[in-house]
Amino acid sequence: MIWVKNIIVLLLTAAFMEFVAWFTHKYVMHGFLWFLHKDHHVKTSKGFFEDNDFFFLLFAIPGILLIYLGKDNPIADTRLWIGAGITLYGFLYFSIHDIFIHQRMKWLTRSNHPYLKAIRKAHKVHHKHLGKEDGECFGMLVVPKKFLKEYEG
Repeated sequence: MIWVKNIIVLLLTAAFMEFVAWFTHKYVMHGFLWFLHKDHHVKTSKGFFEDNDFFFLLFAIPGILLIYLGKDNPIADTRLWIGAGITLYGFLYFSIHDIFIHQRMKWLTRSNHPYLKAIRKAHKVHHKHLGKEDGECFGMLVVPKKFLKEYEG
């Protein structure tokens, strides 16, 4: 039964991270830390990495710390599973945002799945705003219904 609890904690944490990412994107990245996120909207290419990539640490450090703190009792220590949920979301975010949407690696270039098309569309709508104001579509995995409806059927 403990494994079921651990898997539930992992999945609920990963799901909750979508809200954390949305909130951070809207109020931190498009707020007081815009100077780090700006190069993601307005290309000032210095190479493969952007200043925006520093946000990876904002999410990775708590996940790593929680996994480390829970490593001595991995079955019973919920901290490990919360850290794993944060890490799972980070993997999904990297896969969807950096690989699928922005094509930092040329994988997954020809998907016709309606949900994946809707994710690309929502992100494109987000990037049409070059400044930190007037943004929309701050999430990653939860897509506005209007974009899903556009590609269904």
